[in-house]
Amino acid sequence: MSDLESTNLKLLPRSLIAVGDVECALAQTRAGERVAILAPKGARLLADFEGETSEHAGKTLLLGPKSPRNAAALRSNISWLAPRPLGLRTSAGMGDRMGLATPGHVRAVRAVGGKIAPIFAQQSIREMARTGRSPQQVMDDANWGIFAEGWRDGVGADADHLKVPADIDACVAVGYSFYTIDPGEYVDHRAETMAFGDLRAAVDRLPWDKLEDSAKSMTARYLNKTLDIEGRVIRFGEVTLLRAAVKYGKAVAHVAAMYRHLAAKNIPFEFEVSVDETETPTTHAEHVYIASELKRLGVKWVSLAPRYVGRFEKGVDYIGDLQVFEDDFAVHAAIARALGPYKLSLHSGSDKFSVYPAAVRQTRGVVHLKTAGTSYLEALHTIAPLDPAFFRSIYVFARKRWETDRASYHVSAELARAPLPEKVADADLPALLDQFDAREILHVTFGSVLTAHNADGSWRFCDRLTTLLRDNPEAYAANLERHFLRHLKPFAGA
Repeated sequence: MSDLESTNLKLLPRSLIAVGDVECALAQTRAGERVAILAPKGARLLADFEGETSEHAGKTLLLGPKSPRNAAALRSNISWLAPRPLGLRTSAGMGDRMGLATPGHVRAVRAVGGKIAPIFAQQSIREMARTGRSPQQVMDDANWGIFAEGWRDGVGADADHLKVPADIDACVAVGYSFYTIDPGEYVDHRAETMAFGDLRAAVDRLPWDKLEDSAKSMTARYLNKTLDIEGRVIRFGEVTLLRAAVKYGKAVAHVAAMYRHLAAKNIPFEFEVSVDETETPTTHAEHVYIASELKRLGVKWVSLAPRYVGRFEKGVDYIGDLQVFEDDFAVHAAIARALGPYKLSLHSGSDKFSVYPAAVRQTRGVVHLKTAGTSYLEALHTIAPLDPAFFRSIYVFARKRWETDRASYHVSAELARAPLPEKVADADLPALLDQFDAREILHVTFGSVLTAHNADGSWRFCDRLTTLLRDNPEAYAANLERHFLRHLKPFAGA
């Protein structure tokens, strides 16, 4: 028995660790979970933590809250808790919109033998705004889950879908290691249908100063050039070149500016470029253009998320022809090897079970899977049998919010196809999460559900939902582990 175990505190067994002559763990108390530190009197690290101290076995016992200060102190004193770059290893990001999912995520990664490099702290700025969370809260919630489960094999932390420099600043201050830049607002989809003359005029209007280039110089680099990439021929005719430049030129300039802003922070980081949340697929020539221009501007990135063919909708499997997807994806993977290497990233990757084998096969494991809302859906799956009436009320509310909340997503669910709440028996409520339309409706309305208030100002759903999950942590973790094993197993053999 360790000295900390002899305190008679109810310790979470996987959390107990020794760092030199200091022991740390999470303890379950009447006031909730607390961090417990047992150290020699006067130990330097004690000053990093806050909490109540007492004497035990000639040492100082500190019992403190799960506060930002204590989370930061753990990260600074326990090396494997601090996020770090993960390189080109097969990796997966597991977003958590409520801050309670990390234990289940850790168990799933551990169950596949640690063959996946994990990112447990991941939430987009848009999702943070919708749930009222901050980069600090997202980082700390994941930190406590990692600590509780005793994961020691390294983690990343994804500052996801950042759009402006201030987003970077907020995440650097907390210690994120992986920065996903979303230049979607700078992608010009009109290029897809512009006439030749309009394309020429649009090229002339590109921000050439920010691109450190000119239309003449760009044309000389690409026009009528043919690339043979692993036997796939990509040719830049004039229309192809102009269309790529008009569609993505401003986005490239924005990404380069964001990269330089981040690089000036002088921190270890990895960089991801995301153009997935756009209206039209990224062609192979456009992929070459994006990667070549970013390289010319000195940007270094570990992964890139093009907009793939077919539909990657939220929380449901891939919609489209799987063979067409694989044939198209294979060329993107070849480009990533030729111009990198860098990982291809699967955004909105939750529940895309049918495409995982092709993604692993074609990238040879140099791939990143990004999931988010599926963990929220597993939260609903957990509480549905525990409190059917409460879950039904969430579904009723979600249906009312659907038409408004769907506006910022590429989704195709229809309210008329989703089962009516009053027609579903209590025992059948969990099955709503397996019905395409109901699943997307519940997925997309998460922000409205988690921030809804009653007339008296109290939380309409969030408090009850959180309480049910906190009171039944093993049920939630088990559901997450089961669900994420389906996600991770195809990638673990890479």
